[in-house]
Amino acid sequence: MAHILLAEAVKLKSILLKRVQELEMEIMRVGFTVIEKGTLPAPPIRTVEAIDLEMNDIRNDIRKLDRLIYEANLNNTITYKEDPLTIVEAIELATQLRAQARVYKQLGSHEKQRIQFGGYGEGTTYVEVALYEPEEYRKKALDFEKDANKLSGLINAKNYSVTIAFDEEKYA
Repeated sequence: MAHILLAEAVKLKSILLKRVQELEMEIMRVGFTVIEKGTLPAPPIRTVEAIDLEMNDIRNDIRKLDRLIYEANLNNTITYKEDPLTIVEAIELATQLRAQARVYKQLGSHEKQRIQFGGYGEGTTYVEVALYEPEEYRKKALDFEKDANKLSGLINAKNYSVTIAFDEEKYA
């Protein structure tokens, strides 16, 4: 059985998903034609049945790739901040770090105090006051982004060192 890198498997799965979408459009295109009443339609270059067989074959390979990718992501680890993490845990952690960085960026971009004016005819001036130090959160956002990027790099490196048993020859 041929082997491919985990990174290649992830990319191939994406390509195959796109190919299925193309085949779905093709099957709708060749499945119908307009003809003059009393005439026979010209046969399409590819039949609905042939496209359907190809689509089912690709979907089968997508399911197999999915299983192999999930298994590889569960069975392989990386070390991040001296902690061993499965790839799936590392992917989730990187996602969480990026989400936290986004929140901290918003907090960090806020002014410590901002003048708020009242409604029409009101002579009252309001001041919106941040109950935290925006600069601290701006710095935290940078740290979280750095950590997420470092973790993503480790995940990517691991994806290029792990192989899975899958024959990609028919898609090469």
